[in-house]
Amino acid sequence: MVEPQLTPEVFDRAIVAIALTAGREHRLVYRNDAFRDLFGPRSVGVPVRELFSEPGVQRFFDTLDLVLADGTARQVTTPRTVERPGDDDHDDHRHFVYSCSPISSRFGPGILIAAIDTTAEVHAAQQAEQLSTDRLRTLERYEALISAVSQLVWIVRADGTMAELVPGWQRLTGQPWRDTMDAEWFDLIHPRDRAGLAEQWTKASTGEPSMFEHAFRVRTTSGGYRHIAARAVPIVREGKPVEWVGATSDIEDRWRNRLRERLLAGALAVTETARPDDAFAAVADLVVPELTDACTVFLLSSREHTTRPDEILGTRIASTARPGLPPLPALRQQSYRLGPAALRVVARQSPALLTFPVGGVPPGVVPRESAQWLTRARATSLTLLPIVIDGTTVALAAAASCEDTPPPGRPDIDLLQEVLQRAQATLRQTLELQRTRQVALVLQRALLTAPPAVPGAELAARYQPGNRAAEVGGDWYDAFLLPDSSLALTIGDVAGHDLTAATTMGQLRSMLRSVAYNRTHLHTPADTLTALDTAADGLGVAAFATAVHLNLTFGGDGWRAAWSNAGHPPPLLVPAAGEPRFLTTEENDVPLCVAPAEPRHTHYTDIGPGDTLLLYTDGLVEVPGENLAVGLDRLALAAGEAGHQPLDELCDHVLAQVADTRDDIALLAFRVLPPADRAD
Repeated sequence: MVEPQLTPEVFDRAIVAIALTAGREHRLVYRNDAFRDLFGPRSVGVPVRELFSEPGVQRFFDTLDLVLADGTARQVTTPRTVERPGDDDHDDHRHFVYSCSPISSRFGPGILIAAIDTTAEVHAAQQAEQLSTDRLRTLERYEALISAVSQLVWIVRADGTMAELVPGWQRLTGQPWRDTMDAEWFDLIHPRDRAGLAEQWTKASTGEPSMFEHAFRVRTTSGGYRHIAARAVPIVREGKPVEWVGATSDIEDRWRNRLRERLLAGALAVTETARPDDAFAAVADLVVPELTDACTVFLLSSREHTTRPDEILGTRIASTARPGLPPLPALRQQSYRLGPAALRVVARQSPALLTFPVGGVPPGVVPRESAQWLTRARATSLTLLPIVIDGTTVALAAAASCEDTPPPGRPDIDLLQEVLQRAQATLRQTLELQRTRQVALVLQRALLTAPPAVPGAELAARYQPGNRAAEVGGDWYDAFLLPDSSLALTIGDVAGHDLTAATTMGQLRSMLRSVAYNRTHLHTPADTLTALDTAADGLGVAAFATAVHLNLTFGGDGWRAAWSNAGHPPPLLVPAAGEPRFLTTEENDVPLCVAPAEPRHTHYTDIGPGDTLLLYTDGLVEVPGENLAVGLDRLALAAGEAGHQPLDELCDHVLAQVADTRDDIALLAFRVLPPADRAD
């Protein structure tokens, strides 16, 4: 294919100074009127070394030699000064900036010199005068041209074919220049930018001809993407555009610096919010879709969240995705055990990029619910980013590339890490509050003693604190044998999430134990709760609380349960055969510490061999913004799925599948052993 050659006469009427040299001696073969106006009469056909003799001109000659030697364009943006020859006015000094680019013309290989007259601007700066509007507009228009010439210059003809005038496309992309904007050409454009680029070009090239300006990302020789800016103007003859002359410049550094400044300023602003949930949600919103398609933040557990010292739990506290992707799952803040890849990121405190086919999310990277969403969103990469506070990894962010978006490059990952890390001020405050909370949790757990061994039955209990910073709830459970060998079970919840609630919980639990243990044979669970309510009112233990109190008596192969409910979620009975059912009643007794004189009721049911009774607090079934019936149905489904599993596994399954960990949870399970499983 014939190398396209520049026709210099296209610059005859350009208002920027243009000159063309040829050969190793840099013989001047062309200059336009603007060049003569700026530099005075300089003879065509003479080497430039004989035409310019001003002080400091050696740098200009060296630049010409370098450009011709290595074929790389260069620009000098520090204003230079020249005195125009042939003028008597000794004050006629002109200031300019210039660029030199390799070019091929009918004169052979040479150099295109483009210069901008900055005399007015320099004089204005010296005299502290404001630039004139016309001169400022001229400078703005041609600054882009000078920058672009250092990359590549191209033309697009009326038939859609393209040619390079100043080469650079293959050096940038690693691919040969293509004659048309075909599918292979668009394959080098970032998938998120293709539609916008095509739309802007169509808009500029159809109808009334207008300037084309657009910034987009191009895949480079390294496989990553860089932002470039393209600008083209139409050449119009007889009212119709016959070709477009355009220039392209690399703006990656400028774009990234501006994006970094904007994102970090936004991150600094949002970290002033009080709770980490809100801060991280706002930071996730900042990076989507600028740096990633979706971003989720997981708060990592401290020791009280897990029974095994070698495991780490993550709880989803923030999540966002760009428009066009499937709806995100509800932010129910479920916890999950981190898998090997996530654990390595936490331990090394360094980001990791994971790539995989659609549907191939590695196990333990995100919760099952999030992995299912990533499959629906056709995700093919996840970037795991640790958030480190005072040397400890306290949170983990997962940034996803979905559909046809390529994995992020190293600069994107570094910027993601920096932006997310800006939320550390809020999280540091949260950690301080959690340390205070840990002390209170130790005291609270000291009250929640292990269930007793019961002949013919088994018991299991769980207490899981909520993940809200410095919030200690008033949830409790209790199980103890009475003097007549019957079993007392209690589940309760004092309103509030502070030390006052925890202290009141301890008082009510101790008072209820004393009342129940000293009851007479005819004393029912309703009588016990009434006595507790009266004592709490008389002693000034004023707090809103709910509770379920049961008395279980063994008889034959099963147990007889008597219970009273003071405004608490209903117990769940999971039979050995059949569907789980809640123990609801027609009477709705009021909570404790509300109206001590109100009557309470006792209810009865039988619990047979293999049946399981679950007592729980509202944190297990309540999700903000969701109907309580939905949470109860979830609990019944999860308990039914694991009804035949060992009791400890049933409790773990219910907590893992149902629990929204924003609130604390108490869970007490009672199961009647079949005769074959009972000890002699």
